[in-house]
Amino acid sequence: MPRGVRRDLYAAGAATLLVTAAVLVGRHIQGADHTLFVDWPPLLASWGPHLGPGTPAAVLLAVAVVAYGPGLAARLPWRALLPVAWGTATAWIFSLALIDGWQRGIADRLTTRHEYLQVIDRFDDIPAALRDFTQHILLQSPDNWPAHVAGHPPAATVTFVLLDRIGLHGGGWAGMWCVTLGATACVAVLVTIRAMADEALARRAAPFLVLAPAAVWLGASADAYFAAVAAWAVALLALALTGRSLWWAGASGLLFGLTCYLSYGLTLVALIAAAVLVLGRDGIRGRPALLVPLFAGLAVVPTAFTLAGFDWWEAYHLLVTRYYQGAGGIRPYGYWVWANLACTVLITGLATAAGLRRTGAALLRHRADASPRSPRSYRTPRAYRTADARLALLVSAALLALLVADLSGMSKAETERIWLPFALWLLPACAFLPHPRAWLTAQAVLALLLNHLLHTGW
Repeated sequence: MPRGVRRDLYAAGAATLLVTAAVLVGRHIQGADHTLFVDWPPLLASWGPHLGPGTPAAVLLAVAVVAYGPGLAARLPWRALLPVAWGTATAWIFSLALIDGWQRGIADRLTTRHEYLQVIDRFDDIPAALRDFTQHILLQSPDNWPAHVAGHPPAATVTFVLLDRIGLHGGGWAGMWCVTLGATACVAVLVTIRAMADEALARRAAPFLVLAPAAVWLGASADAYFAAVAAWAVALLALALTGRSLWWAGASGLLFGLTCYLSYGLTLVALIAAAVLVLGRDGIRGRPALLVPLFAGLAVVPTAFTLAGFDWWEAYHLLVTRYYQGAGGIRPYGYWVWANLACTVLITGLATAAGLRRTGAALLRHRADASPRSPRSYRTPRAYRTADARLALLVSAALLALLVADLSGMSKAETERIWLPFALWLLPACAFLPHPRAWLTAQAVLALLLNHLLHTGW
């Protein structure tokens, strides 16, 4: 067995041990102290083996992607690959969700007491609701918002209010919105890889983005929608820099502004954007005017919400207070700071653990090549010239964002959905792996086991 493959297996084995430890230690803590507030640590889930109407479709789709995905991704014209990837990802998310049936799998997800649809009738006057939004964040405040409404800036809630206004009432339409848009995130990531690294790596990453275990949660929460908006903000920035397009720059800025008003934690997407700016800095040097529409677009959503009476900073500080008033103040940081990473293994799969090992190796090779003592040293500011190094930088930026979120203590538990916007950017590390069908099989089996053995939350 080649040394590289053996090391990949070691990385996957270490990830398996991390998950095993998180399960065993978590069950002990929850059984003894009841401080984790999850039934099947480290996931917000409960044990319940079951089959459902989505089972045959999910199994057949997994077999088809494993058998034909890498070949099709390599051969299809680029313009055909993107819609095929989106369609397949959508089918994968839907089929997994329908293992739990239409009601529990999709229609009821956003209608529980914690969710956005609970407050639709309180937004009859949207400007008035925005002005008073911060008055209902704390638990002791009158008519306090449900957990997810209070835990996010109001652009998330306003989205579902507007869907209701145009006639798309109820959890079914809201769930379809999240799944359909969430599936486009894989396309945005592919577009970014092609622009910032190269097309060959994007094609190798495509089947892994389509068949991600994260699909279990992309069909279960509004975070799929948030992940798509954030991913397209990054993708449009990449296109703006490579094409030196003022229009793409403005659109990217607009989506970055919206991202920050969908979730406070998604401000960390700035780290991924910074990696794109580093890789595409020649575009800025060639056309510095790109920064004008980028920052102008970035200001649109914050300005609109501020003029409407919503104070982002005040709301964030109140949210921190509420977080520690509830389960967040009881859940032990010492467990979740590493068990959250086990959740990441479960949403990205063992293939990603192996891919991250190769990502680190690619960065080390780049560093060696850029060393002043290296005969191949570039000795210029234009680093990251190899496609592998450029992709490794993108993946590393996402990993850094995830680690910062972890260390902050504001993501104790439920990170299988909260970290979806970052986790999707780890999956391209799988492009470095040889034998893609074997790793895709591992990814598919993990997703199918999770959805058939557990009743996942959100």
